[in-house]
Amino acid sequence: MTIIEVMRLPLAVDLSGFVDLLQRLQVPHRVSEEGDEQVLWAPADLAGDVRELYQRFPDGNAEVAAEQPAPAPAQSSLAEQAKACKVTAGVLLLCVIVAGLTGLGDNLNAISWFTFLDFRVQGEYLHFTPLAQGLAEGQWWRLVSPMLLHFGVLHLAMNGLWYWELGKRIELRQGPWQLLGLTLLFSLVSNLAQHYTSGPSLFGGLSGVLYGLLGHVWLYQWLAPNRHFTLPRGVLAMMLVWLVVCLTGVVGQLGLGQIANAAHVGGLLIGCLTGLLGGALARRKLSA
Repeated sequence: MTIIEVMRLPLAVDLSGFVDLLQRLQVPHRVSEEGDEQVLWAPADLAGDVRELYQRFPDGNAEVAAEQPAPAPAQSSLAEQAKACKVTAGVLLLCVIVAGLTGLGDNLNAISWFTFLDFRVQGEYLHFTPLAQGLAEGQWWRLVSPMLLHFGVLHLAMNGLWYWELGKRIELRQGPWQLLGLTLLFSLVSNLAQHYTSGPSLFGGLSGVLYGLLGHVWLYQWLAPNRHFTLPRGVLAMMLVWLVVCLTGVVGQLGLGQIANAAHVGGLLIGCLTGLLGGALARRKLSA
């Protein structure tokens, strides 16, 4: 199933009624925001029908909707979803590639290319290069590259699943460049927070980015509700409770590994900030 652009409309146009109509008719579709416009996407073979339906019922009138024959329902495959969410899929693919290169944390030589600070191994100790020295040597990628590092299959699987769920929501609503920019920003802030809190250390993973995405979706949705940002019931509470549990130190005491708490908190705070700013801007455009 090929998804194509069906039409572009100003952000001030309320598409909620028409989107509800498409949902009732089980028409596969998505709406994304690009600049000052919103773009409606649908399967190529249904594009003409969707345009005609919008011309007749732009408000999604429920009474006349029942008179319309429903197109055959179609389920988007994982490959089709990945094609529609290229940045989300691309980041996850990079994580898998880096996991293979680093042996999921076992290959120290390979890990040293992705850590926040370069290091050398002397006996049983790691000696880290100061941040200023690394940046002076042009190693700017280290500010964000730790997000690609994962230590174990479970670490990679859990972070990957959550990035897929949160990342694709942002990409479908705000577009791929917005998701890429937010991912890099959240990685930068969470890595800096962890470094300046714990000092030179070995850390990595997407979890700081995940808490940034969570905070962004949470407050953006609060200010400018949209079906793409609707999270399953209980997800927000569960992740916030897990954050609090990690902050108590219980996880480390149980021998489940060290948690980069500063990265989680830093990611959540910057995500809440971008969510507030983005949601307020979107709400203002819709009410203009």
